[in-house]
Amino acid sequence: MLSRAGIRARPGLGLLQHSQQLKRVARLAPAPCRWNSGLPMNIGVLFVPQQEAWVVERMGKFHRILEPGLNFLIPLLDRIRYVQSLKEIVINVPEQSAVTLDNVTLQIDGVLYLRVMDPYKASYGVEDPEYAVTQLAQTTMRSELGKLSLDRVFRERESLNASIVDAINQASDCWGIRCLRYEIKDIHVPPRVKESMQMQVEAERRKRATVLESEGTRESAINVAEGQKQAQILASEAEKAEQINKAAGEANAMLVKARAKAEAIQLLAAALAQQHGNAAASLSVAEQYVNAFSKIAKDSNTVLLPANTGDVTNMVAQALGIYTTLTKPQAVKTQDDMPPAHEDSRSSAMEMLKAEQGSSS
Repeated sequence: MLSRAGIRARPGLGLLQHSQQLKRVARLAPAPCRWNSGLPMNIGVLFVPQQEAWVVERMGKFHRILEPGLNFLIPLLDRIRYVQSLKEIVINVPEQSAVTLDNVTLQIDGVLYLRVMDPYKASYGVEDPEYAVTQLAQTTMRSELGKLSLDRVFRERESLNASIVDAINQASDCWGIRCLRYEIKDIHVPPRVKESMQMQVEAERRKRATVLESEGTRESAINVAEGQKQAQILASEAEKAEQINKAAGEANAMLVKARAKAEAIQLLAAALAQQHGNAAASLSVAEQYVNAFSKIAKDSNTVLLPANTGDVTNMVAQALGIYTTLTKPQAVKTQDDMPPAHEDSRSSAMEMLKAEQGSSS
């Protein structure tokens, strides 16, 4: 930016020296310009470019602002005093040092984007708008950084930029300039602080790796336990189903056996109720007796025998006596119906047993 005499003001120059320098060069350049290298001459007919505003003074007093396009002025009386650019202007904020809340010195610079909203205020409200805005941005940046710690400076750069823009707009309203945005370019920390930050980052990464490894181990153990639990549950359910099926099968087998036995008993009772049924029963008992004596001494050498083992007729007679005692009530009922058959059956049974005894001997 050019000062009143067209010379850029140095940031480190004192206000007194700067004002003296402006007075020395005032005679050489009585007509300053804003963000322009020269001022146009008044020839009566002027063409103002787009996005520019020309401030005209008549006899040393503000007269009007020329709009883009064709304009007419009175020579010698009217003079173009300032030329303001209405485009967005980019200003580099020089690097400066700032102290954070935790007493860490930082070297920080930025970029400022602004625009002239009121050419009259920008021309007569401040002597050097660029220098004023730059100094305001630097002081605001230092004050905002002093409110934050080092860690928050890196995390809250957007909020820091917004705070600087708000502070600049509040102060530059009377200058006719509006700050659109501010961006921090570089933040330089001391070497020792940088090393400590690097160590902190490495420690944090190792911590995260350890935590992730422990979480993986825990998840693995949980998954293994869940798998064993599910396997035990499934095994118990399978065993339960097997026992249920086995019990159902045994129950069905018992029912089938009971039904078969009941049918056999019914068939046996029907056969005994027929004619010569008792003779058939006596023959069956005699056959079982003979078969039982044929298996004696096969499983063991010790055998207990009755005194009359060879008297098969007596043994069969005893068995038939027991059978007759058990079937006596039924025989009493049927005695009137078939008495000769009963005697014939007993005599025929005795004859059959004698014949079988003779064949076996």
